[in-house]
Amino acid sequence: MSFYEEHVLPHLINQACTIGPIMKLRQQVVPKATGEVLEVGFGSGVNLQYYDPDKVSLVWGLEPSRGMRRKAAHNVARSPVKVRWLDLPGERIPLDDNSVDTVLLTYTLCTIPDWYLAMQQMRRVLKPGGQLLFCEHGRAPEPGVRKWQDRITPVWKKIAGGCHLNRPIGKLIEESGFEIESLENLYIEHAPRIAGYMYHGVARKVV
Repeated sequence: MSFYEEHVLPHLINQACTIGPIMKLRQQVVPKATGEVLEVGFGSGVNLQYYDPDKVSLVWGLEPSRGMRRKAAHNVARSPVKVRWLDLPGERIPLDDNSVDTVLLTYTLCTIPDWYLAMQQMRRVLKPGGQLLFCEHGRAPEPGVRKWQDRITPVWKKIAGGCHLNRPIGKLIEESGFEIESLENLYIEHAPRIAGYMYHGVARKVV
């Protein structure tokens, strides 16, 4: 892993993913988590403050980046819920089948190289009827914005940790064996439109 990936990129990603409008969306999504939670793309642990300790018994934090795990240490130390680390990529989740009640995805699905395999792993470990909570940025509805997303993504993902600007998040979730229960889309303030189109909601595992 390069110096950039280990030390610079975690800081840049953390800064981009903690601007005010994004934190407001996290605050809407994370408190819906219940039971044993798998948070894929745990990052610096910024979601921990929003978990309800009366509803959540444990958070499995899946984060393959050592730099991000270092940045998370402070948030984990003061977390209102118990956290256990998983340091493997999202395509390899070392948990039993049907073992978690909630899977949480916040600004993660855009970066996973093999998104379908990772989603199948999430579906595998999620209990029947369990919920997938998601808050992601992705493909915009306007042709003009989509055109620039497609043009910029090949370069963008090289400097932004594999982030794709143009993934159709809702479609990917449904193609992975989940049924979307609720979905809201919006452009957030203070972000370029190519990176500011948000998908957030709840999906259920299709049995």
